Amino acid sequence: MGNLIMVLGKSGSGKSTSLRNFRPDEVGVFSVAGKRLPFRSELPIVQHAGYQRIGEILAANRRRCYVVDDATYLMQLDNFARAKETGYGKFTDMAVAFQQLLQRAAWTDEDTNVFFLMHPDVDDMGREKPKTIGKMLDEKLCVEGLFPIVIDARVAQGEDGRPRHVFVTENDGTNLAKAPIDMLPPTMDNDLREVDGLIREYWGMKPIVDAPTEKGEANEA
Repeated sequence: MGNLIMVLGKSGSGKSTSLRNFRPDEVGVFSVAGKRLPFRSELPIVQHAGYQRIGEILAANRRRCYVVDDATYLMQLDNFARAKETGYGKFTDMAVAFQQLLQRAAWTDEDTNVFFLMHPDVDDMGREKPKTIGKMLDEKLCVEGLFPIVIDARVAQGEDGRPRHVFVTENDGTNLAKAPIDMLPPTMDNDLREVDGLIREYWGMKPIVDAPTEKGEANEA
């Protein structure tokens, strides 16, 4: 069973930038909106990735780390594509499609981390929640409940007075941040590769890629 990790943050909060320290052989990136990463990179990216393509690659499970950037747009773009359809049935279809993707990600093996980068929304009580389509995912599924780890991506003020992108992993009563006890520091640099490593260490998972063999070749993940 794979591990689902949600990274929740507004546009510009450093979600995509947090991929900067991954090496090309360590991660598979799905760019739903087809955007370039905000740094120079040779990371393997599936551009304009949709449900079917993401599901196929996750089913093959040839890597131990995947990032869906930005998973919110899977629902938003699907909603616009079906804007002229009438009736509630389309919202049920869209909710089921996203739920099935989460299930497919959870069916990866126990050494796989799947990160879902998402945009937040705020309910009537001022509490944070992931932005979704319709009430079915919010009320009948509770998307964040399927994620054992939820990280808030924020912009804080650094010691030098300049903005600093950070990850918050501790719940303050209004956000959704959570992680197993002592797995992650309450606040840390927005480095998704470091998060992946800390998760692997905590749960005794295999490394993100196998060490080179005696012949100098890495084992295939």
